[in-house]
Amino acid sequence: MIVSFHPCFGADKYIICAGRKPDDNDLAAIKAADAVILSQGCDEALYKMASKNCSNVFPDYEAKFKYPGKTGQIHLFRKAKVPHPESIIYFNVDSFKKDFDTILEKFSFPIVFKFDWGGEGDNVFLLNSAIDLEDALNRAEIFESTGHTGFLIQEYIPSQSRSLRVVVIGQKFISYWRIQNNAEEFCTSLASGAVLDFDADPDLQEAAVKSAKHFCKKTGINLAGFDFLFSSEVNIKEPLFLEINYFFGRKGLGGSEKYYKILESEIQKWIESLNLNEGK
Repeated sequence: MIVSFHPCFGADKYIICAGRKPDDNDLAAIKAADAVILSQGCDEALYKMASKNCSNVFPDYEAKFKYPGKTGQIHLFRKAKVPHPESIIYFNVDSFKKDFDTILEKFSFPIVFKFDWGGEGDNVFLLNSAIDLEDALNRAEIFESTGHTGFLIQEYIPSQSRSLRVVVIGQKFISYWRIQNNAEEFCTSLASGAVLDFDADPDLQEAAVKSAKHFCKKTGINLAGFDFLFSSEVNIKEPLFLEINYFFGRKGLGGSEKYYKILESEIQKWIESLNLNEGK
Protein backbone atom coordinates (compact mmCIF):
# COMPACT_ATOMS: atom_id res chain seq x y z
CA MET A 1 0.00 0.00 0.00
CA ILE A 2 1.19 3.49 -0.89
CA VAL A 3 0.19 6.29 1.50
CA SER A 4 0.39 9.87 0.25
CA PHE A 5 0.40 13.05 2.30
CA HIS A 6 1.11 15.04 -0.87
CA PRO A 7 -1.85 17.07 -2.17
CA CYS A 8 -0.85 16.52 -5.81
CA PHE A 9 0.01 12.82 -5.73
CA GLY A 10 -2.75 10.23 -5.51
CA ALA A 11 -2.14 6.85 -3.88
CA ASP A 12 -3.90 3.88 -2.27
CA LYS A 13 -4.55 6.05 0.76
CA TYR A 14 -4.50 9.84 0.74
CA ILE A 15 -4.23 11.82 3.97
CA ILE A 16 -4.38 15.57 4.52
CA CYS A 17 -2.10 16.66 7.37
CA ALA A 18 -1.71 20.35 6.59
CA GLY A 19 -2.35 22.65 9.53
CA ARG A 20 -2.32 19.94 12.18
CA LYS A 21 0.03 17.63 14.02
CA PRO A 22 0.23 13.99 12.93
CA ASP A 23 -1.92 11.70 15.08
CA ASP A 24 -2.47 8.02 15.86
CA ASN A 25 -4.48 7.50 12.67
CA ASP A 26 -1.57 8.82 10.62
CA LEU A 27 0.80 6.54 12.52
CA ALA A 28 -1.36 3.50 11.86
CA ALA A 29 -1.51 4.29 8.14
CA ILE A 30 2.24 4.80 7.96
CA LYS A 31 2.96 1.52 9.76
CA ALA A 32 0.73 -0.33 7.29
CA ALA A 33 2.32 1.35 4.26
CA ASP A 34 4.94 -0.08 1.93
CA ALA A 35 5.91 3.47 0.98
CA VAL A 36 5.00 6.99 2.11
CA ILE A 37 4.92 10.12 -0.05
CA LEU A 38 5.25 13.42 1.80
CA SER A 39 4.70 16.98 0.63
CA GLN A 40 7.61 19.31 -0.03
CA GLY A 41 6.56 21.37 2.99
CA CYS A 42 6.02 18.55 5.49
CA ASP A 43 7.07 19.41 9.02
CA GLU A 44 9.64 17.59 11.12
CA ALA A 45 7.08 15.77 13.26
CA LEU A 46 5.42 14.10 10.28
CA TYR A 47 8.74 13.32 8.62
CA LYS A 48 10.13 11.68 11.74
CA MET A 49 6.94 9.66 12.23
CA ALA A 50 7.16 8.44 8.65
CA SER A 51 10.89 7.71 8.58
CA LYS A 52 10.80 5.81 11.89
CA ASN A 53 7.86 3.62 10.93
CA CYS A 54 8.27 3.04 7.19
CA SER A 55 11.47 2.10 5.40
CA ASN A 56 10.49 3.86 2.15
CA VAL A 57 9.80 7.59 2.38
CA PHE A 58 9.92 10.25 -0.35
CA PRO A 59 11.40 12.83 -0.22
CA ASP A 60 14.43 12.02 1.92
CA TYR A 61 14.61 14.90 4.40
CA GLU A 62 17.08 13.39 6.87
CA ALA A 63 19.68 16.03 6.02
CA LYS A 64 17.13 18.86 6.09
CA PHE A 65 16.12 18.22 9.67
CA LYS A 66 19.48 16.99 10.98
CA TYR A 67 21.29 20.04 9.57
CA PRO A 68 18.72 22.86 9.71
CA GLY A 69 19.19 26.40 8.49
CA LYS A 70 22.15 28.00 6.77
CA THR A 71 24.48 27.20 9.67
CA GLY A 72 23.41 23.56 9.61
CA GLN A 73 24.20 23.39 5.91
CA ILE A 74 27.74 24.55 6.57
CA HIS A 75 28.13 21.69 9.06
CA LEU A 76 26.79 19.31 6.40
CA PHE A 77 29.17 20.65 3.74
CA ARG A 78 32.06 20.16 6.15
CA LYS A 79 31.00 16.63 7.04
CA ALA A 80 30.63 15.72 3.37
CA LYS A 81 33.98 17.41 2.63
CA VAL A 82 32.68 19.37 -0.34
CA PRO A 83 34.17 22.71 -1.44
CA HIS A 84 32.27 25.77 -0.21
CA PRO A 85 33.07 29.37 0.72
CA GLU A 86 34.97 29.61 4.00
CA SER A 87 32.49 30.33 6.77
CA ILE A 88 32.42 30.99 10.50
CA ILE A 89 29.24 30.21 12.44
CA TYR A 90 28.00 32.22 15.41
CA PHE A 91 25.16 31.42 17.79
CA ASN A 92 24.71 35.05 18.77
CA VAL A 93 26.29 38.51 18.68
CA ASP A 94 28.16 37.99 21.96
CA SER A 95 29.97 34.95 20.56
CA PHE A 96 30.94 37.02 17.52
CA LYS A 97 32.36 39.84 19.64
CA LYS A 98 34.52 37.37 21.56
CA ASP A 99 35.87 36.04 18.27
CA PHE A 100 36.33 39.36 16.50
CA ASP A 101 40.10 38.98 16.13
CA THR A 102 39.58 35.71 14.25
CA ILE A 103 37.35 37.49 11.74
CA LEU A 104 40.01 40.14 11.14
CA GLU A 105 42.64 37.45 10.57
CA LYS A 106 40.58 35.34 8.16
CA PHE A 107 38.57 37.85 6.16
CA SER A 108 38.80 41.28 4.64
CA PHE A 109 35.92 43.31 3.25
CA PRO A 110 33.77 42.65 1.37
CA ILE A 111 32.32 39.75 3.37
CA VAL A 112 28.94 38.02 3.31
CA PHE A 113 26.63 38.01 6.33
CA LYS A 114 23.86 35.41 6.48
CA PHE A 115 21.18 34.94 9.08
CA ASP A 116 20.45 31.30 9.85
CA TRP A 117 16.95 31.33 8.38
CA GLY A 118 15.42 32.10 5.02
CA GLY A 119 16.06 30.82 1.53
CA GLU A 120 16.34 32.00 -2.08
CA GLY A 121 18.63 34.87 -1.03
CA ASP A 122 16.57 36.07 1.94
CA ASN A 123 18.50 37.50 4.88
CA VAL A 124 21.82 37.52 3.01
CA PHE A 125 23.88 40.72 2.89
CA LEU A 126 27.11 41.87 1.28
CA LEU A 127 29.11 43.93 3.78
CA ASN A 128 31.64 46.34 2.33
CA SER A 129 32.80 48.09 5.48
CA ALA A 130 32.92 48.03 9.27
CA ILE A 131 29.85 50.27 9.27
CA ASP A 132 27.93 47.66 7.26
CA LEU A 133 29.04 45.00 9.73
CA GLU A 134 27.89 47.08 12.68
CA ASP A 135 24.48 47.53 11.03
CA ALA A 136 24.20 43.77 10.46
CA LEU A 137 25.08 43.04 14.09
CA ASN A 138 22.48 45.55 15.24
CA ARG A 139 19.88 43.69 13.16
CA ALA A 140 21.06 40.43 14.68
CA GLU A 141 20.59 41.80 18.20
CA ILE A 142 17.05 42.87 17.31
CA PHE A 143 16.29 39.38 16.01
CA GLU A 144 17.82 37.85 19.14
CA SER A 145 15.44 39.88 21.30
CA THR A 146 12.57 38.06 19.56
CA GLY A 147 14.16 34.62 19.93
CA HIS A 148 15.76 34.28 16.48
CA THR A 149 19.46 33.50 16.83
CA GLY A 150 22.35 32.38 14.69
CA PHE A 151 24.27 33.78 11.74
CA LEU A 152 27.43 33.18 9.79
CA ILE A 153 30.21 35.22 8.26
CA GLN A 154 31.33 33.97 4.86
CA GLU A 155 34.08 34.85 2.45
CA TYR A 156 32.96 36.76 -0.62
CA ILE A 157 33.43 34.85 -3.87
CA PRO A 158 33.59 37.07 -7.00
CA SER A 159 31.46 35.18 -9.51
CA GLN A 160 30.52 37.62 -12.29
CA SER A 161 27.18 38.29 -10.57
CA ARG A 162 25.79 34.85 -11.27
CA SER A 163 25.06 31.60 -9.48
CA LEU A 164 24.21 28.17 -10.83
CA ARG A 165 21.07 26.43 -9.61
CA VAL A 166 20.98 22.63 -9.78
CA VAL A 167 17.59 21.14 -8.92
CA VAL A 168 17.27 17.48 -7.97
CA ILE A 169 13.86 15.84 -8.25
CA GLY A 170 14.20 12.13 -7.60
CA GLN A 171 16.93 11.02 -10.00
CA LYS A 172 16.50 13.97 -12.36
CA PHE A 173 18.92 16.92 -12.27
CA ILE A 174 18.21 20.26 -13.96
CA SER A 175 20.69 23.15 -14.08
CA TYR A 176 20.52 26.80 -15.08
CA TRP A 177 22.30 30.06 -14.39
CA ARG A 178 20.75 32.99 -12.55
CA ILE A 179 22.46 36.18 -13.69
CA GLN A 180 22.13 39.55 -11.97
CA ASN A 181 22.52 42.44 -14.41
CA ASN A 182 21.83 45.13 -11.82
CA ALA A 183 25.24 46.22 -10.52
CA GLU A 184 23.64 47.57 -7.35
CA GLU A 185 22.06 44.23 -6.45
CA PHE A 186 24.14 41.55 -4.71
CA CYS A 187 21.65 38.69 -4.70
CA THR A 188 21.21 36.49 -7.79
CA SER A 189 17.70 35.25 -7.02
CA LEU A 190 14.96 35.77 -9.58
CA ALA A 191 13.02 37.74 -6.96
CA SER A 192 15.86 40.28 -6.91
CA GLY A 193 15.76 40.72 -10.69
CA ALA A 194 18.16 38.05 -11.92
CA VAL A 195 17.52 36.42 -15.30
CA LEU A 196 17.75 32.80 -16.40
CA ASP A 197 20.35 31.36 -18.76
CA PHE A 198 20.21 27.66 -19.61
CA ASP A 199 23.00 27.59 -22.19
CA ALA A 200 26.09 29.41 -20.91
CA ASP A 201 29.20 27.44 -19.93
CA PRO A 202 27.82 23.91 -20.31
CA ASP A 203 31.10 22.50 -18.98
CA LEU A 204 30.62 24.32 -15.68
CA GLN A 205 27.00 23.22 -15.53
CA GLU A 206 28.11 19.64 -16.06
CA ALA A 207 30.70 19.95 -13.28
CA ALA A 208 28.12 21.29 -10.83
CA VAL A 209 25.59 18.60 -11.70
CA LYS A 210 28.28 15.97 -11.16
CA SER A 211 29.08 17.47 -7.74
CA ALA A 212 25.38 17.60 -6.84
CA LYS A 213 24.88 13.95 -7.82
CA HIS A 214 27.82 12.85 -5.70
CA PHE A 215 26.57 14.92 -2.76
CA CYS A 216 23.04 13.52 -3.08
CA LYS A 217 24.41 9.99 -3.12
CA LYS A 218 26.24 10.73 0.14
CA THR A 219 23.37 12.48 1.89
CA GLY A 220 20.24 10.89 0.41
CA ILE A 221 18.82 14.26 -0.67
CA ASN A 222 16.40 13.78 -3.56
CA LEU A 223 14.30 16.96 -3.62
CA ALA A 224 16.13 20.29 -3.36
CA GLY A 225 17.67 23.20 -5.21
CA PHE A 226 21.44 23.55 -4.83
CA ASP A 227 23.17 26.87 -5.43
CA PHE A 228 26.76 26.87 -6.69
CA LEU A 229 29.32 29.59 -7.24
CA PHE A 230 32.31 29.56 -9.57
CA SER A 231 35.04 32.00 -8.63
CA SER A 232 35.98 34.39 -11.43
CA GLU A 233 39.45 34.83 -9.90
CA VAL A 234 40.83 31.32 -10.46
CA ASN A 235 41.78 29.54 -13.66
CA ILE A 236 40.53 26.09 -12.64
CA LYS A 237 36.80 26.45 -12.14
CA GLU A 238 35.55 24.38 -9.21
CA PRO A 239 31.87 24.37 -8.19
CA LEU A 240 31.49 25.75 -4.66
CA PHE A 241 28.43 24.67 -2.70
CA LEU A 242 26.64 27.78 -1.50
CA GLU A 243 23.22 26.77 -0.17
CA ILE A 244 20.56 24.08 -0.25
CA ASN A 245 16.97 25.22 -0.84
CA TYR A 246 14.36 22.64 0.12
CA PHE A 247 11.78 25.14 -1.12
CA PHE A 248 12.79 26.46 -4.52
CA GLY A 249 11.36 28.56 -7.30
CA ARG A 250 9.89 26.77 -10.30
CA LYS A 251 10.33 29.32 -13.07
CA GLY A 252 13.60 27.72 -14.14
CA LEU A 253 11.80 24.38 -14.36
CA GLY A 254 9.14 25.72 -16.71
CA GLY A 255 6.59 26.69 -14.06
CA SER A 256 4.56 24.85 -11.43
CA GLU A 257 2.65 22.64 -13.88
CA LYS A 258 5.88 21.37 -15.43
CA TYR A 259 7.41 20.90 -11.98
CA TYR A 260 4.52 18.74 -10.78
CA LYS A 261 4.70 16.61 -13.93
CA ILE A 262 8.39 15.99 -13.29
CA LEU A 263 7.74 15.31 -9.61
CA GLU A 264 4.95 12.81 -10.30
CA SER A 265 7.09 11.01 -12.87
CA GLU A 266 10.06 10.80 -10.51
CA ILE A 267 7.93 9.58 -7.61
CA GLN A 268 6.49 6.85 -9.84
CA LYS A 269 10.01 5.82 -10.88
CA TRP A 270 11.04 5.77 -7.21
CA ILE A 271 8.09 3.54 -6.30
CA GLU A 272 8.90 1.18 -9.19
CA SER A 273 12.51 0.97 -8.01
CA LEU A 274 11.32 -0.41 -4.66
CA ASN A 275 10.02 -3.61 -6.33
CA LEU A 276 7.18 -3.77 -3.83
CA ASN A 277 5.34 -6.54 -5.68
CA GLU A 278 8.25 -8.97 -5.61
CA GLY A 279 7.53 -11.99 -3.46
CA LYS A 280 3.80 -11.20 -3.19
